[in-house]
Amino acid sequence: MDYLKTVVPSQLLAERGSNLVVINPGSMNVRMGFASQDVPFNIPHCIARHKNGAPKLSVRDQRLNCRAGSTHNAERERAYDIIASMLKIPFLGEVSPSENQPLPPKMGRLDGLSSQQNKDDSILTWTDVMDKSIKTSTSIERSVNSDVDEDPSQSTSDDGNKPNSEESKYKEMLFGEDALKIPPSAPYCLGRPIRRGHFNISQNYSLHQVLEDLRTIWNWMLTEKLHINPKDRHLYSAILVLGETFDNREMKEMLSIVLCDLGFSTAVVHQEALAAAFGNGLSTACVVNIGAQVTQVVCVEDGVALPHTALALPYGGDDISRCLLWVQQRHRTWPNFKTDPMKKPIDMLMLNKIKEGYSQIRSGSYDAVSVVHSYEHEKSVGHQKTRLSALSVPPMGLLYPRLLIPEEFPPPPRPWFHDCDDMLEDTWQTNDGLSGNGGLGAWDSYQMLPTRVKKFDNIGLVEAIVSSVLSTGRVDLQRKLFCSIQLVGGAASTTGLAPVLEQRVLNTIPSNQPVEKVEVLQSRRNPLFIPWKGGVVPKSYFTLGQILGVLDTTRDAWIHREDWIKNGIHVGSGRKYKDSYFLQSQLMCYYNS
Repeated sequence: MDYLKTVVPSQLLAERGSNLVVINPGSMNVRMGFASQDVPFNIPHCIARHKNGAPKLSVRDQRLNCRAGSTHNAERERAYDIIASMLKIPFLGEVSPSENQPLPPKMGRLDGLSSQQNKDDSILTWTDVMDKSIKTSTSIERSVNSDVDEDPSQSTSDDGNKPNSEESKYKEMLFGEDALKIPPSAPYCLGRPIRRGHFNISQNYSLHQVLEDLRTIWNWMLTEKLHINPKDRHLYSAILVLGETFDNREMKEMLSIVLCDLGFSTAVVHQEALAAAFGNGLSTACVVNIGAQVTQVVCVEDGVALPHTALALPYGGDDISRCLLWVQQRHRTWPNFKTDPMKKPIDMLMLNKIKEGYSQIRSGSYDAVSVVHSYEHEKSVGHQKTRLSALSVPPMGLLYPRLLIPEEFPPPPRPWFHDCDDMLEDTWQTNDGLSGNGGLGAWDSYQMLPTRVKKFDNIGLVEAIVSSVLSTGRVDLQRKLFCSIQLVGGAASTTGLAPVLEQRVLNTIPSNQPVEKVEVLQSRRNPLFIPWKGGVVPKSYFTLGQILGVLDTTRDAWIHREDWIKNGIHVGSGRKYKDSYFLQSQLMCYYNS
């Protein structure tokens, strides 16, 4: 213990980080790596399984997706015109519909294009789904006539004279980006176990299958990316960095996967918002996590996340990508390609690349030239250089969510979220009157249970930040939080988003609130990986110089595999982990002293 009190955090991280695995699962991607790494592996959180007799590629949750109706499109058009007025660009009705040309004569304003660091117009190649193995004719004969004695010298001499045969069969499973680039005619079923911040459970995707897919994906990453053999995993510990949208049972199921199925010796659970604050070296902040499918707002004070400030918004970077396609189609700038991100995952990959490379928020017209690829045919991939218009509009959907029509609907509300085994937590409910499916009728027959994280469908990011901060109720804390807004997640890197948020948040704060300044803090590292890295960075404001995950001086911090299998959740000493307020953040169980 004396050593732990005096050791330099960076030294302790180097010593123990190689045996500590940090897992940060999300709806679109899962980030996993050793605590000693600077950057984790960032892999699409999906798996494709080969299906015998299947005619083509299928997606388990495809039937949940719907096309926007006339009412939704009218709301989207009104939101576009509001944004156009703000950005001083032509309204949607003023855009002259002209057919796209391969080389547009007017390139538009390209002066800001050079600042884009992530431009990538490279083509996406289809995944080779066949597993080919070379088998010599001699080995075939041996397998057939295994009971016949052969002269070894004769067999050796014949090997060079007999032709070889090539056996081809479909790969049983594909993971990550390879799973998203499977040709449409291949007999596979694509599954995404997490969607919109929850387990992706529906009539076609059972809880058992979701858990099996999670276990298989994580096991593949541990084996193929981190090179940890299953027989050696008892030598490693795991940190689960989980978002606030997950419910108690989801947390417990993931912890069981880590300890029981994957075989880690110990594990600990940390809140994503709290880890994000630590990842930037902050103890107090308003953390805004813009994920692929969910945006979360949580206020953190002195290393403690405040439960009543947590908000979940059902939109994120994927919705911005689909909105980008809609804007280009309305401007008639998109080529005559059958681009359909709802049915073809490879099209969604292409749209994400275009969004990451070209989207930014700026006043005035902003166009750019990009190469758009067509993935209609598997044998050949067409492409066309095209002018992309109104690139500032899609990311503004974070402020005006009616622009982001949720064509990809969240999963249904599930009665099994009510965890009768949760005996440690004082339940509290949020009566916000809003449901997680946006009022859509697809799941009216399902029982709707309240959740602890308030969910809103139609409020923008500015209103969510103001509401979260003002709910703290203390003027001194509100001033500090408004000056400590932290953006994390993939879309947080959008150029121009921070100054727009600062201005809009300041203008939205009620006049009777004594707040004169709003500031979005600059990230010290890639915003996409800050929550992952936050599980292991030093926390200098703790007296023992603790490192979250690497160093924990309390006995209640780590959950041992044997204790979890034998006892599960049980009442213990009652001591709570100082960074937590929920059961899922209180390390999932208490130990007897």
